[in-house]
Amino acid sequence: TSHEHVWIRIVVFLCLWHWAASQLAYSISEEVNKGTVVGNLAKDLNINVQELENRDLRVVSSYSKTYLNVNLRSGNLLVEERIDREELCPLTIKCSLKLQAVLSNPMTAHRIEVNILDINDNSPAFLENRHDLNISESSLTGERYLLPVAVDGDIGSNSVKTYKLSQNEHFSLDVQSGGEHGVSAELVLQKALDREKQSVINLILTAVDGGKPPRTGSLQIRVNIIDVNDNIPAFSKLLYKVRVKENATPGTLVIKLNATDLDEGMNSKILYSFIKRGNIDPSNIFDLNSETGEITVKGGLDYEETPAYEVRVQATDQGASPRSAHAKLLIEIVDMNDNPPQISVTSLMTPVKEDAELGTIVALITVSDKDGGNNGATSCKVVGSAPFKLKSNYKNDYSLVVDGLLDRESTSVYNVTITATDEGNPPLSSKVVITVHVSDVNDNAPKFMEPVINVYVKENSPTGSVIYTVNAFDADLDVNAKVTYTLLASSLKNIPVSSVLNINSETGDIINLQTFNYEELKSFQFKVQATDSGVPPLSSNVTVNVLILDENDNSPTILAPYSEHGSVNSENIPYSAEAGYFVAKIRAVDADSGYNALLSYHLSEPKGNNLFRIGTSTGEIRTKRRMSDNDLKTHPLVVLVSDNGEPSLSATVSIDVVVVESTAEIQTQFRHVPVKEDSFSDLNLYLLIAIVSVSVVFLLSLITLIAVRCHRTDGTFSRYSAPMITTHPDGSWSYSKATQQYDVCFSSDTLKSDVVVFPAPFPPVDGELISINGGDTFTRTQTLPNKEKVGHLYLSCKTSSCNHKIIASAISCVVGVDIHTHSAPLVEHQLGTSTPSLIPCPQDFQTV
Repeated sequence: TSHEHVWIRIVVFLCLWHWAASQLAYSISEEVNKGTVVGNLAKDLNINVQELENRDLRVVSSYSKTYLNVNLRSGNLLVEERIDREELCPLTIKCSLKLQAVLSNPMTAHRIEVNILDINDNSPAFLENRHDLNISESSLTGERYLLPVAVDGDIGSNSVKTYKLSQNEHFSLDVQSGGEHGVSAELVLQKALDREKQSVINLILTAVDGGKPPRTGSLQIRVNIIDVNDNIPAFSKLLYKVRVKENATPGTLVIKLNATDLDEGMNSKILYSFIKRGNIDPSNIFDLNSETGEITVKGGLDYEETPAYEVRVQATDQGASPRSAHAKLLIEIVDMNDNPPQISVTSLMTPVKEDAELGTIVALITVSDKDGGNNGATSCKVVGSAPFKLKSNYKNDYSLVVDGLLDRESTSVYNVTITATDEGNPPLSSKVVITVHVSDVNDNAPKFMEPVINVYVKENSPTGSVIYTVNAFDADLDVNAKVTYTLLASSLKNIPVSSVLNINSETGDIINLQTFNYEELKSFQFKVQATDSGVPPLSSNVTVNVLILDENDNSPTILAPYSEHGSVNSENIPYSAEAGYFVAKIRAVDADSGYNALLSYHLSEPKGNNLFRIGTSTGEIRTKRRMSDNDLKTHPLVVLVSDNGEPSLSATVSIDVVVVESTAEIQTQFRHVPVKEDSFSDLNLYLLIAIVSVSVVFLLSLITLIAVRCHRTDGTFSRYSAPMITTHPDGSWSYSKATQQYDVCFSSDTLKSDVVVFPAPFPPVDGELISINGGDTFTRTQTLPNKEKVGHLYLSCKTSSCNHKIIASAISCVVGVDIHTHSAPLVEHQLGTSTPSLIPCPQDFQTV
């Protein structure tokens, strides 16, 4: 092949080198254009240009590229391909192309050396894009640090000639020439480093070659400042202030501490801790997370116990030589309204006199509240209507003072409730009860239960008897209520009452010092004074009416014209007398009164003789029927006059009733009457005087009893007529109906009483109770439904001194019952019981 032929020729040329050697030297810059003439071989080899083709001039080399070739027409050595010195001769200073110029005919070879001249076609370059330097921030100024060198493919003046460093405040550049690598550079520390200010310094190192113009290459230098534990931790604040509610539950976050360290790594890793100062150990109350710095509530907080905590905390880094910092934490406990006000009575002035003036201090009171602010602001007041009020002395101190009239007798002890309320939200309150005792003063006079006392005393009662016990009540206490009794000076028929009665000053017992005779003295009056032992003493009076009660100590007396027992009186009646013919009227009187003077008349006739009858209350003797032939002509009658006393006293009178045939005989006898009366004119005069005297005495007694003892009823009677008892001078009683107002008055203190019955305004309704003086009651009932004129009177007795028989008898008189002749029995019950006595009313009485 052609290639084999070329190599053979080259070998031949090399073999002939020793005998045909000659050398041509040329110089050419690298990177010249293709076709650039390097030199003229024909001229330099002294060969004619025309011979070049004949001798077949060729340029041969051992290079893989044909860098140079010869133009046979001109003999010029031309650049055939791009010549790159750095590619052709890497890492060498001298670079040349060694070629052979071969001629044939004869065969000759000439050595050609083309020196490749360098041009500045390469920039300096560093082997790495960035160079890191680790320099401790504790390095001293002047310390040096070798920098990488730049590589430039060019040589000579086109190679790296110097280095430049970017502007900075810490480093300078020291460029050194010579040495294996030519120019080198070092960093020189000019100013102390501070990683906390600048942890990384970025520099630009620029390599500059010597070309014209120069070419440069740069390297980024990263200076890492190595941390030294030269910074202490720093809290974000030297004083932390935080507020925590006192009711915060355990685990509640109080604050998260924040401390920083400008160092890095372990030098900046911070651990937090409490600093115990004195006896205060914050760890008992708060928890501190050493890594996060979070402080949380550990135990219970109480504003009232500790309103604020001053805690010292520490932050320590973890460097080889740890450094620490301190801060103060002021934890303010926020008060919650968790304490009610406390009320304390510092002084209690009790008892308080009931006549204490307004404003008198009763107690001193202090109110406190452990809370603060509005939660501890309190207001205090008295609850209710007690006659006391609170007076503010100064903040939270009060006086409980009298604010109204006190009256121990109505209220002796006051439980005063005081409440205190704070201004929290919601408000809390508390209360206390203060017991105030009221002491007695002598402001009440002794008081009798009634202004007038009626005392009933039996005549002939023995001396030394207690006729009544007065009792006065004093609402005060102790000495102020101790009562003594005295008789006020008065006279009785010019005789001092003290000679008739005496009173026990302590017990109030009234004792009679002499006996009383009703027929001489029926009543008298005096006053008793009750005086307490207070200072000054107070007293009051009561009027005592003493009513002498009659006893049945006088027998009935037969009045003229009939003599008493022992003499025989006669009356004539005609044989033709009809039934009901008036025969005679017996009159009698009794010095006693009431039931003791209530007389009844009865006939005592031979057995089988029923010709005559006598009015039980009137004393009128009348015939029961017409005469018959079988009747006697003379009828001896014995009239028995009995009073209603216990025991009953009586008198008798005998009358012979003579039956005559004609009325002429009767008239003849009547004509003898005046003669008979003339013979007894003096006696009749005396009897008339006696009757008038008895009547006057009775009327006076009646008026006295009405004025002193009788009371009006309040609407318990109607305006209808009611029976009225009337006493007659002859001692008999009768009843009538009237429309005036009357009362029933009688005694409840003795077994016997004067009974005076007055018609009432109107009758009571069924079952209505009518009060009778002395405490006895009776009940009236209406006519039965069957319209029969029959009623029943129910009586009851409430006092142990009353006598149902007395009441029953009195009522019987009121309703017109003939006690002696009425067949209905009186029912008596044991004294003091409330069982009613039943008395049937007469047929002619419709409503009782």
